[in-house]
Amino acid sequence: MRPLQDIRIISLEQYGAGPFGSLHLADLGAEVIKIEEPRSGGDVGRYVPPYADGGDSLFFEAFNRNKRSLSLDLATPGGREVFEDLVRGADAVYSNLRGDVPRRMGLTYGALKHLNPRIVCCSLTGFGMTGPRAAEPGYDYILQGLAGWMDVTGEPEGPPTKSGLSMVDYSGGFVAALALMAGLHAARRDGVGTDCDVSLYDTAVSLLTYPGVWHLNAGYAPARTRHSAHPSLVPFQVFETADGWIVVGCAKEKFWRRLAEAVGRPEWAGPDSPYGTFARRAERAGELLPLLEEIFRSCTAARWLALLAPAGVPCGPVNTVEQALAEPHTAARDLVVETEHPRYGTLRNLASPVRVGGERPSYRRAPRRDEDAGYVLREVLSYDAPRIAALRRGGAFGPQEPAR
Repeated sequence: MRPLQDIRIISLEQYGAGPFGSLHLADLGAEVIKIEEPRSGGDVGRYVPPYADGGDSLFFEAFNRNKRSLSLDLATPGGREVFEDLVRGADAVYSNLRGDVPRRMGLTYGALKHLNPRIVCCSLTGFGMTGPRAAEPGYDYILQGLAGWMDVTGEPEGPPTKSGLSMVDYSGGFVAALALMAGLHAARRDGVGTDCDVSLYDTAVSLLTYPGVWHLNAGYAPARTRHSAHPSLVPFQVFETADGWIVVGCAKEKFWRRLAEAVGRPEWAGPDSPYGTFARRAERAGELLPLLEEIFRSCTAARWLALLAPAGVPCGPVNTVEQALAEPHTAARDLVVETEHPRYGTLRNLASPVRVGGERPSYRRAPRRDEDAGYVLREVLSYDAPRIAALRRGGAFGPQEPAR
């Protein structure tokens, strides 16, 4: 069996953060039944441009592999009935909605425990289910600004800068998946479920890590650094070469000694050198870094990497996305996987980095909207045809199409 093959998750998720979190659970074998609201067309991720057509999109494929889809209108009595029947046989209810919505929709443990005392209700929201911002929508870009990330990102004289990737969303997804699994472990141990109140805001603030701790305890004021330099380790930044950029980092004194030797300045690492220790290099960064920058501009990126890597200096290229996906190590780690799709044919996707055991995961494309209605209603819930027809007439699965 795959690691999570005995877990069933009922998911009310959309866009990026929530689906990203459950993606890794699905890849590990969990059955993730994705509830999609039919009146709005389901998960908005299905329509994100530029690569979107008819409810299929490459954006949606990136976040929803190995899941199942059921169109269900929880605002109707029949839709709620189906949902509650699913809860009875599930291990978890997982959602990413606005912070005030889970209680209003009855997605909390208090609202569902009478159906299943062991159910775990994991809510990933923008700001959490408590606090003055609970009812506000949370978007990655806004949270990168609110949590101080943009203030410390970018060049010192430039504007505040967002990460090139939606890292609050993705980190929040990982946190939600971890919280859900901890809740499931406790439920199986104790026989009692719980709520998991996870937020993007909490995630973003917690990821301030040591600069945040420095500020809280020593009044440290983080500031942007030139060329993405580390705030205290010198050198640890990007350097421009004759034809591109590379990252060079000296997180230990031995790496500085090796770098000084490699660039032809072994005296810089000597005991009497003004650059011989972490503290001295930090104090004299303004004079040392221009010297290193001049040296690195004298050769190509490939030449420097061929010199520094064998010398044991931590370094790497600043790749484009194309170059990163073409790296031999990407292929060696099976990070690009393939599925077959009725619209896209053979579709290449990115594997989950979560590895458990030695068996290679199996992959199934993301579901088309309501594709798994038959499986969920007949096999999971054992509904017969008359009951399904009655639910359909009552709007449980969305508005009925007019007869032709």
